[in-house]
Amino acid sequence: MFRTKKSTTATTEHKVQRLKISSRTEAVASSAQQRIYMHENLYFSGSDLSIYNSLVPLQIKRGSVSIEHIRSSLVSVIQQHTVLRTAICFNPMHNQIEQNIQPLTDDIYSFQHSQGVSTSEQLDNLLTNESIGKYFDVENGKVLRCHVVQRSAENYGDSLHEGDLIIFVIHHIAFDLSSYKPFLKAFERACWATEYQQSVLTIPQYIDFALYEQALLTDRSVESKMNKARRFWANVMHGYDWDKIRHLVPDEGQTDRHHSGRGCSTAFTIDQDVVDSMMLFASTNNVTMFSIKIYDFSEEECDEEKRELINIGVNHQACFQ
Repeated sequence: MFRTKKSTTATTEHKVQRLKISSRTEAVASSAQQRIYMHENLYFSGSDLSIYNSLVPLQIKRGSVSIEHIRSSLVSVIQQHTVLRTAICFNPMHNQIEQNIQPLTDDIYSFQHSQGVSTSEQLDNLLTNESIGKYFDVENGKVLRCHVVQRSAENYGDSLHEGDLIIFVIHHIAFDLSSYKPFLKAFERACWATEYQQSVLTIPQYIDFALYEQALLTDRSVESKMNKARRFWANVMHGYDWDKIRHLVPDEGQTDRHHSGRGCSTAFTIDQDVVDSMMLFASTNNVTMFSIKIYDFSEEECDEEKRELINIGVNHQACFQ
């Protein structure tokens, strides 16, 4: 007689993935980092212009501050927030795009001091150059630049005064729209800080988010967040006639297609009263002008009679936090 195996009820609970401090300095790049790295290298590596510069301009309203204090405060921020000194590069040995936190050195960021930028035209040209200039070296972790500007023609020495500017330029691979407030808060704390600074080991870093993201993507549990999301969208799209958008998908048997890398832009003017209303709505409801226009565009493009599917992709990723 063979002994029958007793049936047991599975009692193993799903282990919820949580964001935690890893203290690691190397890891696979996040999905957002990989997308930006690939896009820039595929289409803009040979360009004289940069498309991924994020500007954070500040103006001195009253009082004065030494340029050396600004620089030392910035170094403190870079030390505390390692995404601002993280290199992104392709590792052929592992066949993947990786991120590596770099040591803090004088060359890990760019710093410039300008004087006599007194006219509006000079300032406009300066800001334009900061917006499109190629200042960064992503593969070596140089993703941040600071440009201090003394606007007065008079010599105020090594301090900024009322009307002068501090312009931060940060590569989009380390910074996005949601990063502005945390970055400014971190810089403000660094400016007012005493000798004590919180240890980097006690602060969640962006690399920890990337590891958390990877854990979510590889979690095969039925109750994982990713599988719940997959079930949600499967239910939403259940019954949809995919033949409606089949023409958007390249034919697998056609091999002569290639991406040109070219694009086009269209400019149009919006009445000032409409712009004022949009800006008021954006500031009141804590949304961006970009979000408002995307909504307007989607509303205008949806044709209820034809019931065509309008697919608008919006990239969103959190970097500096």
